[in-house]
Amino acid sequence: MSGAMSVRQKWGYYVILTIVTLMFLLPIVIIFINSFKNRFEIMSSPFSLPLGESFAGLANYISGVNASGFFKAFGISVFVSVFSVAVIVLCTSMAAWYITRVKTLWTKILYFAFVFSMIVPFQMVMYTLTYVAVKLNLDNPVGIIFVYLGFGAGLSVFMFSGFVKSVPVEIEEAARIDGCNPIQTFFHVVFPVLKPTSVTVAILNAMWVWNDYLLPYLILGAKYKTIPVAVQLTMQGAYGSVNWGGFMAMLTLSIIPIIVLYIFAQRYIIEGVLSGAVKG
Repeated sequence: MSGAMSVRQKWGYYVILTIVTLMFLLPIVIIFINSFKNRFEIMSSPFSLPLGESFAGLANYISGVNASGFFKAFGISVFVSVFSVAVIVLCTSMAAWYITRVKTLWTKILYFAFVFSMIVPFQMVMYTLTYVAVKLNLDNPVGIIFVYLGFGAGLSVFMFSGFVKSVPVEIEEAARIDGCNPIQTFFHVVFPVLKPTSVTVAILNAMWVWNDYLLPYLILGAKYKTIPVAVQLTMQGAYGSVNWGGFMAMLTLSIIPIIVLYIFAQRYIIEGVLSGAVKG
């Protein structure tokens, strides 16, 4: 009886997970389908398949790419995402190692400051942040990297700190005995051990930075448009009209890279989160 019940429970879990999966995939499927339909069919029948006269082919993709300057925006998004993630991983891993190994009142305050930053809503600081960023000449693709570092440091330091606690101090002491200074100890001994969490932090921040709209819009504006900003600003015409076909096509192109990244790296995300949570 218990065995039959466990089988029913297992199938129940499968059904629930399947429904939840379909709920998350449905918006993506709808966007993809509508990217091949003409504007009128998108508005009148958004859930229908692009068949017959409603099929627009690749015209939406061509018009969307030309109107939005997609390739330039793609290059800016890649530059900002790659270097922002690299700076976040490097700086927060070093900060977490310092906070974890140096037991002082200062490091405790610093750690809780990072944790507190996780719960501060962006809307509370966005106007002040925009003003300061412009004054400090951070309103460019290089400057916004440091802004992302500030916003991504809280969660990243929290995750790295949990994993650093599991790293035996003895291997660091052995490295110091062999003549390594703190910088060499970190890069040759500690950082390689942090690989699972580093990959997790990198992927989570990459998805956030790549899909972020508000921060690039406020700081970079229309001068340096990332993909979300380019799609939003260029697909709208006069009097509120929207090129829905091009809009859907550009959304499809913009989500493909991050979906591919997540599919190939989801195993590392789960491993990194679990290792940081359990060992921390």
